[in-house]
Amino acid sequence: MTMSNKHVINIQKEVNPAFEPVWTSKVPYNVLRGGRNSFKSSVIALKLVYEMMKYIRKGEKANVVVLRKVASTIRDSVYNKIQWAIGKFGFTVVSGNESGDFKATVSPFKITHNATGSSFYFYGLDQFEKLKSNDINDIIAVWYEESAEFENQEEFDQTNVTFMRQVHELAPFVQFYWSYNPPRNPYSWINEWSDSLVGEDDYLVHDSSYKDDRLGFVTEQMLADIERIKRNDFDYYRYLYLGEPVGLGTNVYNMSLFKPIDELFDDDPLILIDTATDTGHQVSATTHLAFGLTAKRKVILLDTYYYSPEGKSLKKAPSELSKDFHEWQQGIKKRFDKPIDKMTIDSAEGGLRNQLYLDYSIRLHPIAKKKKIQMIDNVHSLLADGRFYYLDTPNNKVFIEEHRKYQWDEKTIKTETPKVIEIDDHTCDSFIYYVNDNLRKLGLKH
Repeated sequence: MTMSNKHVINIQKEVNPAFEPVWTSKVPYNVLRGGRNSFKSSVIALKLVYEMMKYIRKGEKANVVVLRKVASTIRDSVYNKIQWAIGKFGFTVVSGNESGDFKATVSPFKITHNATGSSFYFYGLDQFEKLKSNDINDIIAVWYEESAEFENQEEFDQTNVTFMRQVHELAPFVQFYWSYNPPRNPYSWINEWSDSLVGEDDYLVHDSSYKDDRLGFVTEQMLADIERIKRNDFDYYRYLYLGEPVGLGTNVYNMSLFKPIDELFDDDPLILIDTATDTGHQVSATTHLAFGLTAKRKVILLDTYYYSPEGKSLKKAPSELSKDFHEWQQGIKKRFDKPIDKMTIDSAEGGLRNQLYLDYSIRLHPIAKKKKIQMIDNVHSLLADGRFYYLDTPNNKVFIEEHRKYQWDEKTIKTETPKVIEIDDHTCDSFIYYVNDNLRKLGLKH
């Protein structure tokens, strides 16, 4: 397929046959759901560039809007993906005053074709008021990436109307795309929403997984990772790579993935230590966890501090808990002879944070919380990798005991918002805070 004398691309070498219905789709609404490494997002990016090129060849201006739930995730995902797709068509994307076919800016996030002014606009839904007030016009397509991050269908409906009004005069309609990995909870709103659209005349609902790859995009290294997770946790493999909403079960974690060790690895040394804290109040426990990260990215629970005020007539004051943390932290550094990198704490807790800074100039990092089920899913990802270990010591027994008892509330499992039973869950919360505050470091940020 030729776009001009110098821009040539063979789509059959870039898009797997399983995506032919997406590539040839003539319907206004297209929902792509599937497992990791199915390359659905790559297909959408290529299709959007292809559709824009049709207008560019005619000298027409045409615009595409790309949305994420949160604006801060744009740069490392859809912004880079669209630039990749443009490059696949042989066009250049430059920044600053360089010469090229497209110019990319980050404030705002925008990629513009220099000759026609055709643009890709990138927004987070947290910028909705700005988005709503912008008259983009000449819109041919809209893409919601990682659609499961959105709160509900109403968030789509609100923005869809805004863009429909600005359709290009030569386009029959604005073509919408949604892409996401189905949540493991079958009762999640987006799973029920997309299921309800199957068979509707104006909708294409497309399923895919890494097994649909016929072009060799899934590398041997990727396949080895998939097989390891398949061996460690088959249900998690079905959810993550096959895109199946496998359900939650009752127990939150598969405890066989918590591996006890008596000593550190001789052939895989610690490189740093992180801590995570969940604090209690008058009747709740306070816990600190120390995690070691090894050169091969194994994670080891090194030590647990646990204080419960339950049954005590005289509770520890914040100044005492501050002293305890400082002494515990210094002991960890001395015992394992490694630097402490990040110290995470529940963002809702200000008392201990302020006290530690006042007493010792120690700054704890408040975790940016998401939905509990999303945060737990990141812990599942670490466990399914087979990389989590704990030193089998008396201090760490409470961590294992609490995780063995950690369960979903059965009354909420068959709902859109399942909840955990919040009893004796302090080390569980701390573990969740640690993983989610260190996703990139742990190799879990995709």
